[in-house]
Amino acid sequence: MKDSIVSLVFSIQSKMFTWVRIWLLLTVLHTLALAVVPRRERRNVLFIMADDLRTSLGCYGDSVVKSPNIDQLASKSKVFLNAYAQVSWCCICLCSEILPRGNLLKLCFVLSQQAVCAPSRTSMLTSRRPDTTRLYDFKSYWRVHSGNYTTLPQYFKSQGYFTMSVGKVFHPGIASNHTDDYPYSWSIPAYHPASFRYEKEKMCKGEDGKLHANLLCAVNVTQQPGGTLPDMESTDEAVRLLKTRANDDVPFFLAVGFHKPHIPFRIPQEYLGLYPIEQMTLAPDPNVPKLLPPVAYNPWTDVRKRDDVQKLNISFPYGPIPKDFQLRIRQHYYAAVSYMDAQVGRLLRTLDELGLANSTTVVFTSDHGWSLGEHGEWAKYSNFDVTTHVPLIFFVPGVTSCHDQLRESTFPFIDPLTQSKPIFKIDKVMRNMVELVDVFPTVSYMAGLKAPQPCPDISFQKELCTEGNNLAYTFQHQEQGQDEEAISFSQYPRPADTPQVNSDLPDLKDIKIMGYSLRSRDYRYTLWLGFNPKTFKVNVSDVHAGELYMLADDPGQDNNVYSDFEPSVMLTKMASLPHTVSLRRRMRLQLLYLSAGRKTGRRKA
Repeated sequence: MKDSIVSLVFSIQSKMFTWVRIWLLLTVLHTLALAVVPRRERRNVLFIMADDLRTSLGCYGDSVVKSPNIDQLASKSKVFLNAYAQVSWCCICLCSEILPRGNLLKLCFVLSQQAVCAPSRTSMLTSRRPDTTRLYDFKSYWRVHSGNYTTLPQYFKSQGYFTMSVGKVFHPGIASNHTDDYPYSWSIPAYHPASFRYEKEKMCKGEDGKLHANLLCAVNVTQQPGGTLPDMESTDEAVRLLKTRANDDVPFFLAVGFHKPHIPFRIPQEYLGLYPIEQMTLAPDPNVPKLLPPVAYNPWTDVRKRDDVQKLNISFPYGPIPKDFQLRIRQHYYAAVSYMDAQVGRLLRTLDELGLANSTTVVFTSDHGWSLGEHGEWAKYSNFDVTTHVPLIFFVPGVTSCHDQLRESTFPFIDPLTQSKPIFKIDKVMRNMVELVDVFPTVSYMAGLKAPQPCPDISFQKELCTEGNNLAYTFQHQEQGQDEEAISFSQYPRPADTPQVNSDLPDLKDIKIMGYSLRSRDYRYTLWLGFNPKTFKVNVSDVHAGELYMLADDPGQDNNVYSDFEPSVMLTKMASLPHTVSLRRRMRLQLLYLSAGRKTGRRKA
């Protein structure tokens, strides 16, 4: 009997080992199959980035703007309604000369303006937060300054993709080693439109008939040098590059960075006709909020330096712009959006005509937003929604649009100037908070690559990892209600507690205060904390000011109720937290404390 039992056990074990071996063999074969997926099965990527584009798009509910091509893209895409940038300081480098492709992009200054686009774009393209890249101005190359972090296009290049850059993707100049991070990120040198050299020169005809360096600069394109404008040139080059890749088996990653609607509003004059001035309205909250801490206000210095704005003789820092000029600024911004939309339409039409729409993931986003008079501000140098809230749209063929739909024309061009405003159904949306650091892992996964693994909570490791989240799960599953835990985290530096000339764009050495902000579905919570630019350390006990906005009753973030919640008591409670607790986690706990206070009636009468 005993021998029979032993034999039975060995028989079972033998069969089990056989099945285990088969299972292991199948697993290995499956892994090898994934590793050698033919390149043609990987999706191409068309990565489109606008500059200073807030969510003033039809697909985001703006009833004024005419953005038919982006709206059409959104109708066949996953649209993230609450995507936020980590930083909102970014501005065009003012250059006197851009040399031909492959040569040095010369850096310069005009009107004493600094170019600090580097922090926001570097954060998104490396999927690392600014306190990791330690990039707070434009005067450092992150690979040398903080760490040799892998970029999004560099990762695709390492996986066999042919990577190309057109227009403003990385911030040019020192911040990207005068090469737009070539050859690390790109297979060929980055392209910059030659006409950009005129962007900040006196190209705008004034009422006196002379040329000026104006903020408002609608032009006759045929009278511009070369008969073109930067975004038109960039689109031409991107179209050319798409045509060269149409029949190539090697997958491509093409990034196209449009300059508009960034100031100055040097745009084709015909787009102003889409927005009659008599139909334009002021911002719903054009005045500086009474309880806004002075440190939170940005005095829009770069706007003030334009010739047409200087003529208005506006007092510094809070002096309001005359209402008639406010309306013209808003008119020109919307016109710039429609002009940029037309370039997006040209690009998508080419993708369609070349038969690439069914094999290319398209990502559309912006580096940050821009204030159009909200809170009395006219720029992007703050932590409010109007400057951190950005569009984020993912088109994934076969996922966001079925293949049957792609047999017909996917992206026919819609001319905003001549065609009536079409209405598209936008039904694949996500309302919970996401961040631009999420783009890297998400586009990697949706294109068929392995998404980078999450970085440790507090880490400066140089290996490939992400400080964002892979949002791939949202493409297959419908959003299940409100996620109260979801937050976005942004920041902005200041040199002083009160507005001064360099408040918008301080050099690293002048940064004394860092404003950190959490945005949830119900709240925006901001702390302005002491900052040491030599050690890159923030002092969580040195609170210069605080902001708390209840978004259900105050969507415009005009009524700061921070002082109503006895913040000193809360900060005292949080002082006992270990030093290893990250600032992001600290502020999340603080927000939970403040919101609980609201729910239990601890708010003062």
